[in-house]
Amino acid sequence: MIAIIDYGVGNLFSLQSSFQAIGAPSVVTSNPEILLSADRVVLPGVGAFGDASDRLRQSGLDTVVKAAAAQGTPLLGICLGMQLLLDRSFEFGEHTGLGLISGDICPISAAIPAGLKIPHMGWNSLTFPGEKHPLFRYIHEGDCVYFVHSFYAVGCVRNTIALTEYGAPLTAAVARDNVMGCQFHPEKSGDTGLRILKAFAEL
Repeated sequence: MIAIIDYGVGNLFSLQSSFQAIGAPSVVTSNPEILLSADRVVLPGVGAFGDASDRLRQSGLDTVVKAAAAQGTPLLGICLGMQLLLDRSFEFGEHTGLGLISGDICPISAAIPAGLKIPHMGWNSLTFPGEKHPLFRYIHEGDCVYFVHSFYAVGCVRNTIALTEYGAPLTAAVARDNVMGCQFHPEKSGDTGLRILKAFAEL
């Protein structure tokens, strides 16, 4: 069973529908016992980092996420959920992340040429800086996925498993052992996204 964390932030039911489409049973829950007994855990998220981080901590789910990661459960952060896996975010101040993957979240405006629209929104292709990660076993370099973000991960080169180009190379996905994160939305990325979720469901 795949447990999708419900902490009041995220497109939970479209994600659940995507898992249903590939035949992978999933449940949307905030129950720590269910989360810690799940075969795999997904941390979704949309909105502002500070608000999402506060919600996780106020609910106590931050410790549950860390415990799931520590016990070796495959954990996938999506969009803001990926950003929360890192150390810090500088979105409207400085906020502390979960620290499961080294790196910071910074505005893409500092990295891309002036005149490009922010947020970075739309379909962009993926490139793999090293050996293809198992999360991408069913897709090919150059396949496109759907992004919506104004901030991106930096300082995580050793854990970067995919990049995308938007006026400059931007971190598209990260991984450290059993903890993975996608800046893009697999659940909004058509067949390519479903194949990524299928790979995660088989890890």
